[in-house]
Amino acid sequence: MNLLVSTPPLNVFEHMAFDEQTVRLRPSAVTLRFYRWTDGSAVTFGYAQFLSEVDRALAAQHFVGPCVRRPTGGGLVFHTDDLTFSLVFPSAGRPADIYKRFHACILGELARAGEKGRTFDKTLPASAYAPSVNHTASACFVNPVENDLLAEDGHKILGGALRRFGSCVLYQGSLQLPGARTNPAYKNAVTEAVRSFLAVDLRPSRAAADWLQKARELSSSQYETSAWTEKF
Repeated sequence: MNLLVSTPPLNVFEHMAFDEQTVRLRPSAVTLRFYRWTDGSAVTFGYAQFLSEVDRALAAQHFVGPCVRRPTGGGLVFHTDDLTFSLVFPSAGRPADIYKRFHACILGELARAGEKGRTFDKTLPASAYAPSVNHTASACFVNPVENDLLAEDGHKILGGALRRFGSCVLYQGSLQLPGARTNPAYKNAVTEAVRSFLAVDLRPSRAAADWLQKARELSSSQYETSAWTEKF
C-alpha cells in the first residue's frame, strides 16, 4: 500500500533514522513523508561530506544546534523553516533522470499553486558535485546543481539528495520558501507531484508504533553516535 505517512515531531537524528527504516520496512511501496520537527533549528549534511569542513562552515554561520550526517548525498542544509520531506519508492531509473523528472513535476505543481520558478539547467563539471568545494563544505542552497529549482530571481528554492538501496530509492528534499513549513499549498503541491511522477494514489496514515520504535533505536545506535558523525 502506498502511503502519505505522518509521525509525531522528531529530532533531526530520528528523522534520518525514520527514513532509513522506511527503506528497510517498505522497499517495494511508495512512502511520502513531511517532517514534523521538534523545537529549534538543525543541520543535515551529505553522507560523503568531511566533518572538518562542515564544522568550519557551521562556525562561520555561528550555528550551535544539532547536526547529522544524512544517509543520502548532497551538501549542507540548514533546516529552520523549510518544508522538509522524504520519498521512498521502487525504481530502476538513473538517479539523474529521477531527479530531473520529479523536480519537473514539483515545478509544475508549484506553478499551479501560484509560485513561479524555473529549473537550473546549466551543465556543471563533475567537481561541482564533489563533497568539498575549494576545501569547504558544499552548501546546498548556495550552490545549485542541475535540475534544482530556482525562484524567478535566481535563488535556489528546492534541492534534494538521492540514494539507491538496491531497487529502492530514498529521496530527501528541502523546499525553502517563506512560510514553506506551515503553508498547506506547498505540501499539497509536493503530494500531487508525487502522484503525477509515480502514477500512484497515496493513503494518509500514521506511522505504526513499532515503526517509530525501530527508528528511535536506529537513531540511538547509529545517527546519534560519533562513529557516524565522524565517518569522514
